[in-house]
Amino acid sequence: MKTSLSYDQLNSAANKYGTPLYVYHAEKIVSQYRQLLSHFSTDNTRFFYACKALTNIHILDVVKRAGCNIDCSSINEVKMALHVGFTPQNILYTSNSVSFEEIAEAVSLGVNVNIDSLSNLEKFGAAYGSSYPVGIRVRPNIMAGGNLKISTGHDKSKFGIPATQLTELKSIQQKYQINIATLHIHTGSEIKDVHVFIQSADVFDSLLIEFPTVTILDFGGGFKVPYKPDEKGTDISLLGAEVDKAMNKLSEKYGRKLTAWFEPGKYIVSEAGYFIAQVNVLKQSGDIQFAGINTGLNHLIRPMFYDAYHHIDNLSHPEKQIQQYAVVGNICETDTFAWDRPIPTIQEGNYLIFYNAGAYGYEMASNYNARYKPAQVLFENGIDKLISRRDTFEDLLNLQVPLTN
Repeated sequence: MKTSLSYDQLNSAANKYGTPLYVYHAEKIVSQYRQLLSHFSTDNTRFFYACKALTNIHILDVVKRAGCNIDCSSINEVKMALHVGFTPQNILYTSNSVSFEEIAEAVSLGVNVNIDSLSNLEKFGAAYGSSYPVGIRVRPNIMAGGNLKISTGHDKSKFGIPATQLTELKSIQQKYQINIATLHIHTGSEIKDVHVFIQSADVFDSLLIEFPTVTILDFGGGFKVPYKPDEKGTDISLLGAEVDKAMNKLSEKYGRKLTAWFEPGKYIVSEAGYFIAQVNVLKQSGDIQFAGINTGLNHLIRPMFYDAYHHIDNLSHPEKQIQQYAVVGNICETDTFAWDRPIPTIQEGNYLIFYNAGAYGYEMASNYNARYKPAQVLFENGIDKLISRRDTFEDLLNLQVPLTN
């Protein structure tokens, strides 16, 4: 099964659909999921695609057909998953700072629910008592992740119920006889160190004696994805072996069959995505050669938001001599994608390709500067399909209320 797209295919898509353009490869998505399955015990582990990374319904359908479950961060993501055909038992909804009405709607839809505050746990207990199994997101006070903005388990994070509030948590649980089925920990994104996940297992070990109804240990997601050509990601083989060992140990220690859950998002779709833009302007300023392209932070904000690296190549002429460029956007903010980046010699009109654009690219796009969001294309079985069209001017107006006298 071929798991990467050729430059001929990507050039063809750019010419056919115009740029900027997001392009995805279905076979790569399936390959990433199968790779996870190959390194973990299927008896002990379930995977839920964290769809906040990319929610296009055609991508969700690829994930569903591959056999993966789905993780949702909002009630609308839950509804999209149901729309695509995921069954409620294969949907996980992890709330954060939401109204209790949203949690209640998730319960009414029959999906798995994680709660991350004592306030909403109290409301949940009052509404459902022991009738609906629920998960609790615990904040372990572990610092991990590739950037503070994507670290979610440290002691100043908004996420989860602090482990130090165990007494209060138990009090609410006992008051309403809440059926806590899952303990959930998510420490961050871009975690390369396998030991971080084993630290989560140690936290679970300290909590399990307090929760005899728990059968699921949810480790969250955050696997490191290689963005640079020579970079290494999380050692999935080692992680699978270590988690399997930890789960068997905990199951034996507490006398109950425990299952590990993970929510990979970026790992599933990042490498399956490409972003193509066209060079509008070349501008020399001192020793800096700017390549100004027909996109900006409105389409791919990760480099500006996280200082994230995306490998960039000249899709039109990858064979040319390497020169150094600052690749910048066309937005009225500083939207620099890369400084002093080695790229084959660029001419105005060339297409540039950004790798690892499948996760948090289009999903975080906006209409800033009243610019159109790009189209999205999916290649499957060698055939390209438009899965969302480019915006039109009418789209910029369609949510605005007409002026009246």
